[in-house]
Amino acid sequence: MVKANLNFAKLPQRYLFLDIAKRVAAFSEKHPEADIIRMGIGDVTRPLAPAVIDAMHKAVDECADKSTFHGYGPERGYQWLREAIVKGDYAPLGVELTAEDIFINDGAKSDTGNIGDILSSDNLVGITDPVYPVYVDTNLMRGFNIKYIICNEENGFTGDIPTEKLDIVYLCYPNNPTGAVITRDKLKKWVDYALENGSLIMYDSAYEAFIRDPLIPHSIYEIEGAKKCAIEFRSFSKTAGFTGVRCGYTVVPRELEVSDGNGGKIALNGMWERRQSCKFNGASYISQCGALAVYTPEGQKQIRSTIDYYLETARIIRQSLNEAGLKALGGENAPYIWAQTPGGISSWEFFDRLLGEAGVVVTPGSGFGPAGEGWFRITSFADRQRTIEAMERIKKIL
Repeated sequence: MVKANLNFAKLPQRYLFLDIAKRVAAFSEKHPEADIIRMGIGDVTRPLAPAVIDAMHKAVDECADKSTFHGYGPERGYQWLREAIVKGDYAPLGVELTAEDIFINDGAKSDTGNIGDILSSDNLVGITDPVYPVYVDTNLMRGFNIKYIICNEENGFTGDIPTEKLDIVYLCYPNNPTGAVITRDKLKKWVDYALENGSLIMYDSAYEAFIRDPLIPHSIYEIEGAKKCAIEFRSFSKTAGFTGVRCGYTVVPRELEVSDGNGGKIALNGMWERRQSCKFNGASYISQCGALAVYTPEGQKQIRSTIDYYLETARIIRQSLNEAGLKALGGENAPYIWAQTPGGISSWEFFDRLLGEAGVVVTPGSGFGPAGEGWFRITSFADRQRTIEAMERIKKIL
């Protein structure tokens, strides 16, 4: 008989957010009258920016005309979008990249999950805990050995620099799920560690647009030497509301090299291009036109307004939870708030209590790893008035 990939047996029975959805669906079936406020999943609720909509409408019209129709695009993404990314996202930071360092994708989740295709499963992978489940699950699927880096209040949820050699390290800042940010000095320590040990950092900066503190780095490439040891993932999902449109990008600097296993080195940029050209047909022309509009003056103004809306919602959540007697962190340069459960009860127990008594859905912290036990994540990607109502409901049951 055909043999299954038994690495899948190492995974939790269900993906975290699927498990939450099933629990909420079961509750709704028993209580069809319940008015549920969902603040668990990080899906945006504000519409796409007008500049993005206009650009996508134009792109659709182009596809309706034989003379302007677009079929398969380049696997790396269109040159004009990659150049706009370099100019709009990195040049203002003083980071020198070229369009050849950029790969357009259909959302950061795809590339963070697929990047392991070009790396040997012999590598020891360091993953922060608590963490976005995709990092863990996709590495387990490939049979990678994982070492957890505990993140807690004592280390600012940025993890202690390991004393042992890790080949690959996953970092995400502003952080999902804790809402923590990393200082320039701490990020430099991680880069120095990677350079000294020949390690590779997978840096997820999907939420960098939420940073308002000028002292917090937006990109790992702001740190000297990072282009020799880091891959960066970014997304238009939370920046510009592309959760349903699907577009993001990955930066693989051309100077980034790893061992070829025979005493030599090999550039990851070329390997990733080869992987993408085989397994990926590129993001749609329409979504890339929408992404390009993000970099227009109108687009920048409009998406900043939306992000400001979410940040104000995050402030309301954090303040409300603190007023209710819960310790709530994050939400200042990030869209997520990380709060302790009351009375030391478990994350899932508090999840069930909030759902059953308040009709509010959050994400249990233990779903992000063992170190998340006793905490829960709540998202600011919600309607302002519904958020205020959810906070009042929570206060009533505490």
